Amino acid sequence: MIGVFRAAWIIARKDLLVETRSRELVYTTLFFAVSCVLVFAWAFVREGKPIDNASAGVLWVAIVFSGTLALGRAFERERQSETLRGLLMAPIERAAVYLGKLFALLVLMILVEIVLVPIVALFFHAPIGRAPWLLAGLLVVGTVGFAAVGTLFAAMLVRAQSRDVLLSIVLYPVTVPVVMTGVQGTAAIFAAEPDFGLAQTCLTLLIFFDAVFVTLALWTFAPVMHE
Repeated sequence: MIGVFRAAWIIARKDLLVETRSRELVYTTLFFAVSCVLVFAWAFVREGKPIDNASAGVLWVAIVFSGTLALGRAFERERQSETLRGLLMAPIERAAVYLGKLFALLVLMILVEIVLVPIVALFFHAPIGRAPWLLAGLLVVGTVGFAAVGTLFAAMLVRAQSRDVLLSIVLYPVTVPVVMTGVQGTAAIFAAEPDFGLAQTCLTLLIFFDAVFVTLALWTFAPVMHE
């Protein structure tokens, strides 16, 4: 097990180093996320007052859309340079490949969220300082569930010609429970009369979803990723 995590860290570090040098994906994902928020702000804010309970939905929609963009490029470098076969033939557990890609994507998505959350607070008057640790927990745990499923599907569709379209089609129905629970928990914090008990319940549900999704993805990844 220690060897799996060590190999996963090497793969994740490789992806993060490449991204640090190019910054192509992080800039693209961040620009897309901010653009989503600006479009929703234009539609849902009137005379400086946002529509009630819009901030939580806008935040999660921006996270999901920008995360889908990042997931679509998760295995792009390996596909273009024809190194995916070599990665799968390396003397490591294939679960390490999945975990390494998942960790790199989580780092990217969380960095985007760090920028995105204050922007949503600015345009939609969201009280992000009301329960910051609970909000952070909802976002991080929800992101793990979304990325866990997305990484598996991105790997399965890496050789498909219409992989970008197919990824959205198969990803969104499966991750609906994660997204809706995240929206409900975030809305409970942002509400005029916050319900922290509901937010904590949503956090517990997200942890359960994460455990199920990550377990199933680890169990499924090796059989579906044949040479």
